[in-house]
Formats: sequence, structure tokens, C-alpha cells
Amino acid sequence: MIDLADKRILVTGGTSSIGRATSSALADAGARVLTCGRHQSSLDDAIAAASGDVNGGTADPAQREGVDRLFAAVDDTLGGIDMLVSCAALGADPIDEMDDADWRYVFDTNLAAYLACAKRAIARMEANGGGHLLFIGSISPEIEAVGESVYAATKAGVQAFAETLRKEVADRNIKVSVIQPGSVDTDMQQCAPAEKVEAVAGEEVLEPAEIADAVLFVLTRSVKCNIVNLRIEPLLQETA
Repeated sequence: MIDLADKRILVTGGTSSIGRATSSALADAGARVLTCGRHQSSLDDAIAAASGDVNGGTADPAQREGVDRLFAAVDDTLGGIDMLVSCAALGADPIDEMDDADWRYVFDTNLAAYLACAKRAIARMEANGGGHLLFIGSISPEIEAVGESVYAATKAGVQAFAETLRKEVADRNIKVSVIQPGSVDTDMQQCAPAEKVEAVAGEEVLEPAEIADAVLFVLTRSVKCNIVNLRIEPLLQETA
């Protein structure tokens, strides 16, 4: 199995929910983690809550200058990158209820940023002899729930991109994986905190730490093993 000790890992969207839990879990496993967020206060809280080696900076991967800033930090702070975990994502309303600027920003955050970060990471991984790209996707493209047209489209794009990219970079010793969570207790869940607690207790919603555990599982398989897709749902997943 692959030991994560001293692995240089970039986690996007590490200030809340899945990204925050993942950054902490990777650091606990001995990795050197760099994460990012759009707001300094949330970033400071995430770094302070981690018990291991987590650094970070404010950057918006949806913007080209944000990606530039992020990978400058990768080079300066980590001295390179062994693994990329793309977690940053936004929820969305139905397309006809969103302004053009808003749905385009969701697209840039949930899909274009994954492509941009992957491109930068691949160049560095190839020079370093290999690496691993892991994208947090979703089961939403398969569920096709009413109200999730924009969000589902972005996550379907992540899935198609990852599965095709895997074939393009495998001969460079770069793995590509997707984790497809079902309902998770994140900021996207538009309900009261008490309702979230009840949903988690009722096995209808997963906790972010369970997705972080899956990230560790995928990243620590042997060098000859590439987990392409890993689908995780709560026991009582809502499918409509």
C-alpha cells in the first residue's frame, strides 16, 4: 500500500465539509497538505482545527488568477505535488432560476476549476515521475433530481473528464479517480442544522468524515491499483 507520510497533497475547497475533513484526515496520516478557500476566516479555522501539517492560502480556483496563486503556493510551500484532491464545489438552483453570471460561476467552480488544477498538477507530476488526481464527483447525474439540472451537469462533466483523462495519463504513472458521494452533511444541504443532525442519525445523510475516509482508501492502494470510481451513499439515500 502507498504510505501518505510526507506526500505533498493539494486539497481544493478545504475550508468546509468534505474538503475540511479530508485535509485533516490526510494530515493525520502524515501528509503535507496545502488547501485553499475564498475566505481567510474560514481558512484560518480549518487550519487551526487540523492536528497535522496543513497550510493554506486564499484562492478561487474558478478564476485563472486563483489557479496561478494556488500553484505558486504548491511550488513554494510543498516544493511540488504528489496528489491532487479537488473538492471545491457549489450547489445551484434550476437553470431558469439563476442569472447567467451565477450559473456560469457554478460551472467554473465545479468543472472548469477541476480541469485547470488537473492540468497544472499533471505537468508537475509528470516531471516528478507520477502522481494521483482524485475528484469529488456526485451521484446527482444518475439520480437526475428535480432542481439539480445545473449541479448535475457539472458533476457529469467531472465524471466524463476523469474517466477519459485516466486513459490519457496512465502511461505517465498518473492515476485518476472519482469518488461519487450521495447525500452528505454539507453547506449545500438547505435545511436547518437540527434537520441535518436528524437526517444523519436517520441514516439519510452521510457525515463528511466518511468521505474523507474514502479518500484515504483510494489514495493508499498499491501502485498497480487504480480505483476509477467509488460510489458512496447513506443507507437510506433519497433518489428523487
